[in-house]
Amino acid sequence: MDLWHAYRLRWKRRRFLFRIWRKHNEIAAAVDRTDRIQRGAILAFVTVRNEIIRLPYFLDHYRKLGVDHFLFVDNDSDDGTAEYLAQQPDVSIWTTKHSYRLARFGMDWLGWLQWQYGNGHWCLTVDADELLIYPDHDVRDLKALTAWLDSHGHASFGAVMLDIYPKGPVEDAFYEPGDDPTKTLTWFDAGNYRHQVHRYYGNLWVQGGVRDRMFFADEPTRAPTLNKTPLVRWSWRYAYVSSTHQILPTRLHDVFDFEGDSKASGVLLHTKFLPMIGAKSAEELVRGQHFQNTALYQAYHQQLTKNPDFWHEGSCRFDGAAQLVELGLMSKGRWV
Repeated sequence: MDLWHAYRLRWKRRRFLFRIWRKHNEIAAAVDRTDRIQRGAILAFVTVRNEIIRLPYFLDHYRKLGVDHFLFVDNDSDDGTAEYLAQQPDVSIWTTKHSYRLARFGMDWLGWLQWQYGNGHWCLTVDADELLIYPDHDVRDLKALTAWLDSHGHASFGAVMLDIYPKGPVEDAFYEPGDDPTKTLTWFDAGNYRHQVHRYYGNLWVQGGVRDRMFFADEPTRAPTLNKTPLVRWSWRYAYVSSTHQILPTRLHDVFDFEGDSKASGVLLHTKFLPMIGAKSAEELVRGQHFQNTALYQAYHQQLTKNPDFWHEGSCRFDGAAQLVELGLMSKGRWV
């Protein structure tokens, strides 16, 4: 990286930090239990809107993984999400009615909370429809993983977002709140992934999967970005750029080695395609809060309202973390 580019990235990070400080008044504490956060606690940061159906399993999954405290920003839910979260003893919640899009899709709000509470902690930043798994996650929790990362001098951990889906029209599937979504969303695309080095940030940029196949076949370069760096030993000097796809400083997203398999990595099971996806997409068409490229993503959400069937002959049935290691979608690296 040349000195001029490094200089530009430093100033970009400072601008993000200033923006985070400037936006902090947009969120207000509803239930603040952060005085319960102990030294060494693993923290989760999440922005939500109308996710009451997903939250029981989401919290159960991450509690089992070893998250000690959850810091949520609720963006004007009207389905009981905020009320449900307020009842959870390991949750602190802030609320806002401000624009999700104008807050860099929630990252300004979470950035303030990370600035205030995350410094020195291992921090997990995820969406309500993302379930992190990694090699041996069922027997070694996040405390074991982060201790291993610390011992090897790693301050971050990467994951590829993997879209999982049902067989048949998505709205015909059955799901009850609190159920494990992977019992409903049992299929995924296994082999149509590609990666390249991002020209500006220098991280590996991963695309592919079912959304690429179904909705972006004619414009594959516009397909959703799948690489993420969701787990970081946080410093108040850090800032996410776009969701958790990129982070500054850039050394933190040096988390994948698809060629040499030297770095451990995980997968974020993306549970977006539960049966309520049509209604949520119709709502987003009205709200317009998730669109970066407006015309492209409006067409994408319009197709999601039409009860699509994602399954095809090349679909692979999900069978756990070991399968994803074998397929090269996550790596054990030296995590053994």
